[in-house]
Amino acid sequence: MEVYFLGTNAGIPTLQRNVTSVVLRLLEERRSFWMFDCGEGTQHQVLRSPLRLGKLEKIFITHLHGDHLFGLPGLLSSRGYQGGTAPLTVYGPPGLKAYLEVSLAVSQSRIPYKLEVVEHAGGLIFEDDCFKVEAGLLEHRIDSYGYRVTEKDSPGSLNTELIRSYGLKPGPLYGKLKKGEDVTTEEGVTIIAADVISEPKRGRVVTLLGDTRPCAGSLPLAREADLVIHEATFGHDLAEMAYQYHHSTARQAAELAKEAGALQLLLTHFSSRYSSGEELEPLREEAAAIFPQTLLAAEFCTFPVVRRRSGH
Repeated sequence: MEVYFLGTNAGIPTLQRNVTSVVLRLLEERRSFWMFDCGEGTQHQVLRSPLRLGKLEKIFITHLHGDHLFGLPGLLSSRGYQGGTAPLTVYGPPGLKAYLEVSLAVSQSRIPYKLEVVEHAGGLIFEDDCFKVEAGLLEHRIDSYGYRVTEKDSPGSLNTELIRSYGLKPGPLYGKLKKGEDVTTEEGVTIIAADVISEPKRGRVVTLLGDTRPCAGSLPLAREADLVIHEATFGHDLAEMAYQYHHSTARQAAELAKEAGALQLLLTHFSSRYSSGEELEPLREEAAAIFPQTLLAAEFCTFPVVRRRSGH
């Protein structure tokens, strides 16, 4: 599981950065990737990346402002031309379905795969055997949502060397042990499953927050997350402007990460006033003074989602 950025700018694209789009790569877990927001030009960013739209399984839209949405119709259309035939689900606030229906119909775009649009108002919006995704309302000029992606715990591994020491050869009884069932060998030796299975592997949690002021809705989504991706549109010297425009500062993002007990913080959604990496570094320093495990997002860069150790 790793995060890959296609766009890290706020509002409008610049020559240095494109508008918002974040990818959660799940190649080992699902052989696919999920996308969060799809600003204008995202499909061009995909062409410059190692991503293939045929592997895109889900898209989550945080809110319906253009810098998070205008790239969606074109990307959906291009996916079909690039060999994407598997079903695709798009999640987002009410109004998303109408936007896509009109855009695709007026442009006579042909979608040669099953496209499902799921509008939501928060809560649990997806769950299967491996993952669940929850959404929560934030505080912005329009309804804006954050998403909490939870990887479910995976069973512990069998200690095959220890099992063989009991004289048990690989076979059906291994499967029972894996399920947590005690077994008895032909020689009458009982093997306790708990003695030969390691602790379950804790699933990781990734929180991706849409545009927002500091608000109560952010904390439940970020609680004990392994990675929090938070907007840092401005430095804290512009806190009043951030509030007026319903955005956050780097310091405010760090305060949330600290309060939530997160493991790592990634800052993104930077104002165009910060045109270079050197100008962005003070934002990281501002946040790191409160939450040291802070990094700056960068386009076409991969950030592994580190698994929290037991007891941390």
